[in-house]
Amino acid sequence: MVDVKRRKSESFEALFRRFSRRVQQSGRLIQARKIRFFEPLPSKNRVREGALRRLDIRDEREYRIKTGQLVEEERGARRGPKKS
Repeated sequence: MVDVKRRKSESFEALFRRFSRRVQQSGRLIQARKIRFFEPLPSKNRVREGALRRLDIRDEREYRIKTGQLVEEERGARRGPKKS
C-alpha cells in the first residue's frame, strides 16, 4: 500500500501528484490491470460434471422429441423479433 502524508504548506494538487507518481512507481496499477479479467480455470471435476450435465440434458431433450412430448423448434426461433 502506498502511504503518502501531506507536507507542511503542500497543496492538495502537489500531494495528489506525488501520490500518483508513487502509485505508478509501485507497479500496483499495472498488476491490477493484468489480473482484472482473470478467471481461474475450473477443476477437472467441475468440467466433467458440466459435460455430464449437458449430455443428460441433450439425451432428455432427444427422448422428449422422439416421444412427441416436445415439439422441435426451428433454429433461432426462440430469439425475439428481428429489428429493422
